Amino acid sequence: MTLHFNKREESPRNAVADARELGLSEAEAVLNELAAVFSGSLKIAQSPVTRSNEEPNVEARYRALVEQIPAVVFMAYLDRGISEAYVSPQIEVSLGFSQEEWLGDPVRWYRQIHPDDKQRWSVEAAEMFLSGKPLRSAYRVVARDGRVIWFHCEAKMIRQDDGRPWFIHGVGFEITDLKRTEEALQEERNVVSAILDTVGALVVVLDSGGHIVRFNRACERASGYSIADVLGKHMRDLFIVPEEFERFSAIFEQLRTGQTASDYETHWATREGARRLISWSSTILLGPDGTVQYVIATGIDITERKRLEKIILEISGREQRRIGQDLHDGLGQHLTGIAFMSKVLEQRLAELSLPEAKDAAKVVKLVNEAINTTRELARGLLPVLSSSNGLMSALEQWAIEVGHLFKVSCHFRCDEPVLIHDDTTANHLYHIAQEAVHNAIKHGRARDITIGLSSLNGEGGLIVEDDGSGIGEQRRNQTGMGLHIMAYRARMIGGSLDVRKRARGGTAITCLFPLAKKESAS
Repeated sequence: MTLHFNKREESPRNAVADARELGLSEAEAVLNELAAVFSGSLKIAQSPVTRSNEEPNVEARYRALVEQIPAVVFMAYLDRGISEAYVSPQIEVSLGFSQEEWLGDPVRWYRQIHPDDKQRWSVEAAEMFLSGKPLRSAYRVVARDGRVIWFHCEAKMIRQDDGRPWFIHGVGFEITDLKRTEEALQEERNVVSAILDTVGALVVVLDSGGHIVRFNRACERASGYSIADVLGKHMRDLFIVPEEFERFSAIFEQLRTGQTASDYETHWATREGARRLISWSSTILLGPDGTVQYVIATGIDITERKRLEKIILEISGREQRRIGQDLHDGLGQHLTGIAFMSKVLEQRLAELSLPEAKDAAKVVKLVNEAINTTRELARGLLPVLSSSNGLMSALEQWAIEVGHLFKVSCHFRCDEPVLIHDDTTANHLYHIAQEAVHNAIKHGRARDITIGLSSLNGEGGLIVEDDGSGIGEQRRNQTGMGLHIMAYRARMIGGSLDVRKRARGGTAITCLFPLAKKESAS
């Protein structure tokens, strides 16, 4: 752009009092007036013009420097009777116009501005001429071949000591690739935002301090809070119930320091005060320095699923107990009667010295085997008797059977009576101990196993320790069915499961669970 202020430099100022209030027509009028003045006295300079008293090599060095810059550099003097202008050769590389073509038409730049950016550029350029405010803007220019090129332009009017305009100097950097990248990133952000806001899973993004920076619509629906309510707030202060503060803090610290964390469950406190059980999976995003910048947690509300699972398990437990009771009291007693009658028949046949006595003896033997099988089936379905000390008796009997069956040392230890009044809880604990013992023998090749039951301050503890090879980190993090079932059973009774290697060798599996008090009769 080349414009010439001669002695008419004050007239545009008088035309518009405040440059910031320029409309498109006023801005174009200012630019056209300046272009008309300029076009009558144009002389194209092939290099930046310097003062006559400057050393000749200064101009050469300046031109060499400017023409190596990968940007369009332009300059226009405004204080001379015959204006002189310069534009660097990069104008041809960027837009396809030569220096002569560009400088030969004082309004070419304005014509090449993209129509959608023309009004904004006109106002900004006129404001620079009238107020002296630097121009910093990004806009599109149409090249000779029709391509649309993005430029970031910075221009400034330089004044002489007495305040009169001297020259305009500016530089334009092509930012087309940057703009395309920004558009692609914005499109990708829009897609990601749409996905996050339409998925049914809860998605929460936390910074390294645990403060919420992203919160999708599923979270808003589940919690009752809007994104405006939670942005910048600490996750723990809003949603985590007090009794789980310590556990949540330990998990978050593990993630914040770059360690992986297995899936976990926490209760979420909603705005209305309700509690929802959420199953979480987490991952981390690292910053340029390699430290954790964000923690991304995705969760699924499993409150209803857990309730239904509990109902199903209770129904299943009741049916198992009913079938076990029927086997023991019904079929078992029936077979016992048959065995008694068969034994009487055997004796009578033997007294008559009839050969059929041997066949009767075989029948007695088969019936007794059927009775033993029935009892084993009944005990498998109903391992714990319906009494408060049923779990202690069942675990003690199980330890004896393990010793006889697998030829290992297996002991049950219970220093103080632990009374379990809920049959469902007792059966879950029995099966956890059963699975832990099987794992110790099958995977750990243990020779000495201890099953312990204890209670302290309203909390019960079941621990199975062995002297086997121990459980490694790899197996602990695998999705083994046995470990999953034990953990699942622990959660169903409101407890937790911990599996770790013992310092002196072997494995310790601990289940902590709440001890419910026996309800008094009304």
